[in-house]
Amino acid sequence: MYRIQHFGWLRVFGFSAAFLLLTTLTFSCKKKESNIGMSTLDGDQLLNSIQTDTFELNTFTIADDSVITDNAAFVVLGNYNDPKFGSMNASFFTQLRLSGLSPNFGDLSTITVDSTVLGLEYAGFYGDLSQQSVEVFELTESLHLDSTYYSSTSFSHSSSDLVETGSETFTPNPYSKTVIGNDTVNAQLRIRLKNALGQKIITDAVADGTNFTSNENFLDYFKGIHVKIADGNPPSGKGGVFYFNITAPLSKLTIYYSQAGISKKFDLLINAECADFSKVIVDNSSKPVQAVIDNPALGKVEYYAQAFKNRAVVQIPGIANFPGKTIVHKAELILPIQYQTNAKYPPSLEVSLAIKDKGKLAGIGVNGIYDNAKKHYKADIKNYMQALISEDVSTTELFVSPRFFVNSAERIIFNGQQAINKSKPKLVVTYTEF
Repeated sequence: MYRIQHFGWLRVFGFSAAFLLLTTLTFSCKKKESNIGMSTLDGDQLLNSIQTDTFELNTFTIADDSVITDNAAFVVLGNYNDPKFGSMNASFFTQLRLSGLSPNFGDLSTITVDSTVLGLEYAGFYGDLSQQSVEVFELTESLHLDSTYYSSTSFSHSSSDLVETGSETFTPNPYSKTVIGNDTVNAQLRIRLKNALGQKIITDAVADGTNFTSNENFLDYFKGIHVKIADGNPPSGKGGVFYFNITAPLSKLTIYYSQAGISKKFDLLINAECADFSKVIVDNSSKPVQAVIDNPALGKVEYYAQAFKNRAVVQIPGIANFPGKTIVHKAELILPIQYQTNAKYPPSLEVSLAIKDKGKLAGIGVNGIYDNAKKHYKADIKNYMQALISEDVSTTELFVSPRFFVNSAERIIFNGQQAINKSKPKLVVTYTEF
């Protein structure tokens, strides 16, 4: 089965700046005469309103090479090979912190490490649930919570894979509950690591407790891990990328051990105090999306948006023809897409709309909502249009991206105005001149 899935907690997640990689730009009035009476139109003025949808929209795609991914709502892991977009390979880096300072393990001679497990709580996925092989490496370079990390950032690590031999391959199962001992918990990917790692941590804690007296000392001793998928791309149309809520209480590294016949465990936590980021390599070479990036004129037929890499651009040059004394009642931007229900790669449920403000993307305060029946996104950009007419904003370019730009593997194929498909992008504006 191919589908996109964001689990329940994500649907109510707030719009934080780190989550969307966008700030919201509020369009404020500058006390121009054209703004007087905007909220006090009488019935006659409304009856005299005009509607137009004759705008010539320019559409194309740009690549974003500076995507900040540190400490986002969740991390991504996996790879898939999209026939239209190419390959995406996602991994992540994270620190681990002590669940308790100065742990007392007692007599080492009585301890046997039974298993060492890295648990990661699923938050969703994109693609299919075919097998993948995971690798985990110990970092040799420190992360920092106050640093900025990008999707292209990498850190040095040891060459020794920490995953237990024979446990590398996993079949994703994000829908089923996970049973841990006698407890049934939210679905997890549980990666069996080598017992030697657990044994080393316990032995070092007993031999030199200084490294375990504070999290600062521990992070210098154990700098973190890089979790990745083994090299190699799946066949075209196969594979998946998985989203993990690594700050969930049960996302952690647990050492299960026996001491004098009594079962015990020790946790290393992943929480909001840990630095983390996703590394995502997207290869669009020789694919239609790359052709549009290289030749924007091709965006008149179809254009694209893709998490972590590509943003659709919609230009509205005709807005300059509006008279200054205009009140916009409604401005519906309609962006049709190419997608058949239940096809392999569904579109985002929402897209974010942004402009460039002082060189940075800034949200315009509304998102485009997907209508599956009509196969298009619709957003009322009335405030943005009014700001353009009133000259509070000068740019006529809107940047359109999957809402979860640094939290998913979503991608979208939009119809251009010269598409062979019946539905074309359009802007329908209802306004009154005064």
